[in-house]
This record gives sequence, structure tokens and C-alpha cells, in this order.
Amino acid sequence: MSCPNSSSHSQPDVFLLVGIPGLEEAQFWIAFPFFIMYVIAVLGNVIVLFIIKTEPSLHEPMYLFLAMLAITDLVLSTSSVPKMLGIFWLGSREIGFHACLAQMFFVHAFSSVESGVFMAMALDRYVAICCPLRHSSILSIPAIVTIGSLVLARGVLLVSPFSFLAHGLPFGQSCLIPHSYCEHMAVVKLVCGDTRVNVIYGLFVAFMVVGFDVLLISMSYAMILQAVLRLPSTDARLKAFSTCASHLCVILAFYIPALFTFLAHRFGHNVPHHIHIIIANLYLLAPPMLNPIVYGVKTKQIRERVLRIAQKK
Repeated sequence: MSCPNSSSHSQPDVFLLVGIPGLEEAQFWIAFPFFIMYVIAVLGNVIVLFIIKTEPSLHEPMYLFLAMLAITDLVLSTSSVPKMLGIFWLGSREIGFHACLAQMFFVHAFSSVESGVFMAMALDRYVAICCPLRHSSILSIPAIVTIGSLVLARGVLLVSPFSFLAHGLPFGQSCLIPHSYCEHMAVVKLVCGDTRVNVIYGLFVAFMVVGFDVLLISMSYAMILQAVLRLPSTDARLKAFSTCASHLCVILAFYIPALFTFLAHRFGHNVPHHIHIIIANLYLLAPPMLNPIVYGVKTKQIRERVLRIAQKK
């Protein structure tokens, strides 16, 4: 399909998002579970933020990192899901060139931020379990603010070149993006020129962010496991295992779809395209929905505050 109001090898005025290629007729119904997941994600994360803000006893490292995660989830899901639902329900497939680059930036930058927050939360659990007497001094409020600022700065600085590089590329007459949102490689595949710099830089960012964060998360939980196995009480060990297992499930729910999407774009030529796109969509929906549920249910203070609010009503 040719781009409206664009000449060959130039920047198009708009892109057209397909949605889920091969399932265009079923998209209307697929949107309903996506909408429910999005509503749960927004309500859950807003409730978590409200409780942490209004409960002074929760102004501690773990809950402050949880607040960062909630904000990140709200930005990550809201930057893509409303437009996605517009495609599925209203057929609103057009997205402006600069709006597409902006969406690309927010999706990838805050994916990086979310990965960094998971890493920070794993380090917090390591310090809390392995160095409990020094926890408050190591992870003071200034230290938490510094960690949060560095995680945000890393996401912004590493991902900004995606949009700048794409802005200067020569696009052909085709402006049809076979995706539900403006994912970096999906946009780059429409380019007529040499995209090696984009591809190599994308690989560099993926390994810098995911590789570094997963390494630190794995090391933190390995040392946490060693400390937990040394606990004298069976009940204490089971409680610690239960908490760590739920946290690891949330982390895996984020990294597994991310890794699948990353590999499918580059090597998964035999993966059905609709499977790839559905998993890419769930990558932006499942973690924001699961995070407030898992951390809220597993955190006694948040759970009790929610119950008190429900009882008052």
C-alpha cells in the first residue's frame, strides 16, 4: 500500500497499523480481553500508588521501588493500548509519522525502565535478606532517588537514538506496519536504505539492558536462595520461597515475551506472524496487570489497607 501524501524515499505523513496480521476479522473480539487487562492494570497500579502515597509506613525502599514500577507500567501500557484498541474496535489504523516515533520511544524507553526497576527491586530484596542490619543505611531515600534517576536516564539515553535514527531514514511508498503499535524493528523494515546501523544498535541496547539486568537479578536471587536455605525455621524458609517465587514469576512474565518478540523479529521467520504480534501485545499488557496483583496480594501492608478501604465503603 502506498503512503498518502508522501513521495518515494521520503518520510511519510502517516503510517497504517495493521493490528494483528491474519486475524483482522477477529480483532474486534480479541480487543475485549485486552481491554479488561488494561483496565485491571490501570486500576491496580493507581490503587498501589495511592496506598503507598497515603500510608507513611510504606515509605520504605521496597514500596518506593514498587511505586516506580507502577508509574512505569502506567506509562508503558497507556502509550500503546488505547491506540491498539482504536485499531481493533474503530478501525483507526492511521498514526502520524512523528506520533509513531514518539510511541516507539515511550514503549522501548519504559520497557528499559521497567527492566531496571526489576533489577533494583532484586537488589533491594538481596540487601534486606542478606544484610538486614544495614538495609536502611545502604538503601536510604537519596540512594533510592539516585537509582531511580539512573534507571530513567539509562532508558531515555539508550532509546532516544531509535527515534532519531529512524527520523533520518528514507522510507519507501509502503507505509503498512504489520503490527499493533510502532515497534522499532517493524518500522525499520519499511526503510528502503541501509538499516545496519539501526539493527546493530538495537542489538547493542537489548544486550546492554536485558543482559546486564538479568545478570544482576540472577546473581541477587542466587545469593538470596543461599541465605534462605540457611534459615533455621522451616516456616521462615517456606515464606521466603513463596515471596521470591511470586516475584520471579512476575519477572519471567516480563522477560520471556520480550525475549520472544526480540528473537522473532530477527530469527523467527517460521513463527506465525499473528502469534508474534499477540505475544508482543501481551508483553505490554500482562506485566502491568500482574505486578499490582502479585505485589499487592503478597504485601501484607498493601493488602490490609485495601481491605480497610473496602470495608469503609
